[in-house]
Amino acid sequence: MNMQQMMKQAQKMQKQLAQAQEKLGETEVSASAGGGMVKVTGTADGHITSITIDPEALDPEDVEMLQDSILAAVNDCLESGQNVANQQMGAITGGMNIPGMF
Repeated sequence: MNMQQMMKQAQKMQKQLAQAQEKLGETEVSASAGGGMVKVTGTADGHITSITIDPEALDPEDVEMLQDSILAAVNDCLESGQNVANQQMGAITGGMNIPGMF
């Protein structure tokens, strides 16, 4: 492969990666914890867009359980987003890990 072909291929991949990153910002992921008492929604690019807490989960005697549920739901949501990102970006890069991309 000559240098010009490699440059064209790199530009094509760069464009595909930019499009995939934009799509990640539009891809919604969600998770819940505490038996559905806490629900977290976010995007596959790692942004949390909403947290919903069932009023029944608000027990002043057990604040720690609510905190743990929120933490678990947020972490699950972020992990789901990362998995989607890895799949989409891996399809473009052929599994090649490009630092800073995802």
